[in-house]
Amino acid sequence: MKPILALSVLGASIAPALAGVVQRQSKGNLPPVEVRGNAFWTSDSDRFYIRGVAYQPGGAADAQDPLLDMDSLRRDVENFKELGINTIRIYTIDNSQNHDEAMALLDEAGIYLALDANTPDYSLNRENASTLHQSYNDEYLQNVFATVDAFADYNNLLLFFSGNEVINARNNTNAATYIKAVTRDMKQYISNRKSRKIPVGYSAADVAENIEYQALFFNCGTDDERADFFAFNDYSWCDPSNFEISGWDKKVEQYSDYSVPLFLSEFGCITNRRDWNEIESLYHPNMTSVYSGGLAYEYTLEENGFGLVEVQDGNVTPNDDFERLKDAYARTPNPTGDGGAKTNDEGPSECPAEDEEWEVSSTLLPAIPDKARDFMEDGAGPGAGLDGPGSQNGQGTSTATASPGAGSPTRTPDGQSQDGGDSAGVHVEVPLRFVGMIAASAIFGMVLVL
Repeated sequence: MKPILALSVLGASIAPALAGVVQRQSKGNLPPVEVRGNAFWTSDSDRFYIRGVAYQPGGAADAQDPLLDMDSLRRDVENFKELGINTIRIYTIDNSQNHDEAMALLDEAGIYLALDANTPDYSLNRENASTLHQSYNDEYLQNVFATVDAFADYNNLLLFFSGNEVINARNNTNAATYIKAVTRDMKQYISNRKSRKIPVGYSAADVAENIEYQALFFNCGTDDERADFFAFNDYSWCDPSNFEISGWDKKVEQYSDYSVPLFLSEFGCITNRRDWNEIESLYHPNMTSVYSGGLAYEYTLEENGFGLVEVQDGNVTPNDDFERLKDAYARTPNPTGDGGAKTNDEGPSECPAEDEEWEVSSTLLPAIPDKARDFMEDGAGPGAGLDGPGSQNGQGTSTATASPGAGSPTRTPDGQSQDGGDSAGVHVEVPLRFVGMIAASAIFGMVLVL
């Protein structure tokens, strides 16, 4: 009877201590989005179309985390709801900070997050072959994986971009193998350590000479190397235009056999007035058999002139672009059913051959640096945030090329995080002062019954 009594006393001592502890639902209520075939899905029958905007107040030059300014975010979420969007894209976040409040606010508004895993100081340096090799290192991948850790448990984390417009001209296509290696590494880290598969892919510049090469390259090879989706920043539709004049009909035909989701990671030409007539085409069955929507560029008006709202002294004023985009979204529903999507993975693309427009001589990727391989088992640890020293000249570069399949995960996500996360999404936070109280009460109770 003494052990039972002891446990009873222990339970009685713990209960008061935990009475003031708040249970925190960290994952949210939106259904996670997954990839099947060439489309996104929230269930077996519900296809997910990206209807969103790029959201980086202050622009790339300012490079602040918009999810930490809660007053501005609360204000902007009301505009997101008025626009009728379901996704925002953020290019820069601080992975050393907690984002529970912001992600919960977005979740309540029905908003998913498409997140770039890089920051200006933690990214690949495309200047030349030497800088590419040097910037793909342990310190860089540690920070990328820390960003994964910071956001993977939120259901409304839609996807990660492993890079954005790293290839932006005819003469830097040699960056492709490094971008693809980062994509591979992120996929492996997520599978090995997280509770669900989170799509990882690349956001490409629409460089006419090599965009098709890029799309084929990121979808060729073994499954561990292939991106989960491919996206590109497309400004080829400039109103007044239509499906044929813009050339979008040719792009649909060009990618008709593409086997993973394809979407526009930025769109919205400003050469003329933006009437957003491309919305009607983007969510029409003519395109949805191949495309899964897109992200209008961009929410706040910056020096580049693309914004939908103007911010002054903390106040936001929607402009005519905002009103026209809102109307375009409102009058354009998603197609019913599967929208013509392929529901099965029809296999990889054929890797493009090297030529004068595609200076990639081998499909072999750099091997993950030695220390970064350890993160797959041990975890990445804290992120450097936006005040870190940067990684482009960091330690621990790759020392070899990897054989195809070398980045295959050793675990299949099953609802249980390797980081000790609760698959139900409920976490009990116990302040330190309660730990001592619980221990003391337990010892005292044991003494009484012995």
